[in-house]
Amino acid sequence: MEMEKNHEKYDDPKINYRGWKVMPFIIGNETFEKLGAIGTLSNLLVYLTTVFNLENITATNIITIFNGSTNFATLLGAFFSDTYFGRYKTLGFSTVASFVGLQIIQLTAAFKNLHPPHCGRESSTCKGPTVGQMGFLLLGLGSLLVGAAGVRPCYLIHINLDKAAIVAPKDQINPDGSPRDPWNLCSVQQVEEVKCLVRVIPIWVSAIIYHLVIVQQHTLLVFQALQSDRRFGHGNFKIPGASYFVFQMLSMTLWLPIYDRKVVPFLRRLTGKETGITILQRMGIGLVLATLSILLSAVVEERRRTLALTNPIGVQPRKGAISSMSGFWFIPQLALAGVAEAFTSVGHVEFYFKQFPENMRSIEGSLFYCAMAGSNYLNTALISVIHHFTAKSSTGNWLPEDLNKGRLDYFYYMITALEAMNLGYFLLCAKWYKYKGNSSTGLELEKSSKQSETATANGV
Repeated sequence: MEMEKNHEKYDDPKINYRGWKVMPFIIGNETFEKLGAIGTLSNLLVYLTTVFNLENITATNIITIFNGSTNFATLLGAFFSDTYFGRYKTLGFSTVASFVGLQIIQLTAAFKNLHPPHCGRESSTCKGPTVGQMGFLLLGLGSLLVGAAGVRPCYLIHINLDKAAIVAPKDQINPDGSPRDPWNLCSVQQVEEVKCLVRVIPIWVSAIIYHLVIVQQHTLLVFQALQSDRRFGHGNFKIPGASYFVFQMLSMTLWLPIYDRKVVPFLRRLTGKETGITILQRMGIGLVLATLSILLSAVVEERRRTLALTNPIGVQPRKGAISSMSGFWFIPQLALAGVAEAFTSVGHVEFYFKQFPENMRSIEGSLFYCAMAGSNYLNTALISVIHHFTAKSSTGNWLPEDLNKGRLDYFYYMITALEAMNLGYFLLCAKWYKYKGNSSTGLELEKSSKQSETATANGV
């Protein structure tokens, strides 16, 4: 009788997504965490080019590789945390590692022998860091990387192919029913997990291209700001070039409650859907806004460069003329990127949360951070390739030290084209995609997991 009641309970397709009341706190915490992390990286970009005398391209690649590696490192940290050390020990160790990393980087600025000699304002050639100085800096970044690995614990699950669930004569079974070799024979639930993962991979791929827009706003935009009029008001105060990214974070933070409290109820009345629009529609809107953001970035850069060549207001040491264009013209593109984040990134997190069963929640977080990591690595490859091949072209290097002598706007137009193609790809994937509630695979996967737990609890 008890088992029959359990069957009736799990035959109900209604899914209860718990924890939404705490989402504002989670989003707020994530916003300030990103504000600190990305703010540090942006300032480190300026530090590498002014104190360590690295070229813009070299410094940008170091930051993007580091940023991508920190996202991948969370997977390894989660694996060791859940498998060997436990979350509290891992978190404690990672906190110490982060502190040590920051102290090492601070030491490179405090002691003269740990960084290259100061380069004069008019000097065209500067002495770069020695192997020892660069090694000490990388030691600090490596320590920060280890620290980042313990911030967001998650699990790594290794699963096999569909045919792994078919019992062959050669397969050996333990007395408790489990396979002796789990790499050759898996449960039906594990196979269904693979199918669930394969279904969302095409949507996940679009996130890699999407994040290229966000990467530009806290790397190359810093160099644009340094060669723009950053004065605030009529005084001598100048907004630091690495601080403009704050406007993106503010726009995302301000838009989220507006969307939740005002836009969703309005759309709910129009569409009759609880969330106003579907998750994929929300992500699609974000992709459109991201494309518009990078297109606007190209237009603004073209204007900045023109004014720098025709109406400069000064000279940035070792870079070039400072444009008379106000740095506030960067705010619209940053605001668009922030709202795009609220639509697409938050949409991706919600999409993974709702499309994966409860026993696959760890993979949900893994996919999100892997997409950001892949985007940073892709950006590094794009910048390196464009810098190499355009240096020998008739149009000149697109990404030189002096942005006024390059064509950064062409690079942005190229990314705009990539984003447009990515939007088309996403629309095709969204058209063919079936939500978990519309197919039995996801529901059966959750039911089988829950029924298995109930049967175990009842001693079956």
